[in-house]
Amino acid sequence: MDRDADRQLIEHHAGARRIALVAESFARLTGRELVPFQGDMAHALWNLPAVVLAHGTEDDPVFFYANRMALDRFVLTGKAIVAMPSRLSAEMPERSEREALFRRVDADGYIDDYAGVRIAATGQRFRIEQATVWNMIDEHGERHGQAAVFSRWTDL
Repeated sequence: MDRDADRQLIEHHAGARRIALVAESFARLTGRELVPFQGDMAHALWNLPAVVLAHGTEDDPVFFYANRMALDRFVLTGKAIVAMPSRLSAEMPERSEREALFRRVDADGYIDDYAGVRIAATGQRFRIEQATVWNMIDEHGERHGQAAVFSRWTDL
């Protein structure tokens, strides 16, 4: 897969402001930096040694951002991920658990103890552990979606 082309497509699709909001809102809510706030934010997120995903606020939210590690873990191209409803990253039985997660994040702003089963495009199932999921809220309090980061998983 051509990850340079994937990066360009995702960065164009997401836009610099939404990419920055992924990291800024994480820092605002958790008090921790996802990536250093110096230099090229898009480059830092793309190369972070953890899966980073973000989706919008649609009725059926669609991913607008995934970093290199996310594309590799889910075995997807940039074109495929930005057209994919985020609910499809979980198998059908896990979707009710996923909806409960989103209600909890909506209530608390973020959680940093999420675990659940996800599925790659190849059908490979894996359990993510200690994921942080947060609302992407700008400096004015407007919600732009939700994002997640995780670096621990077990293939099932």
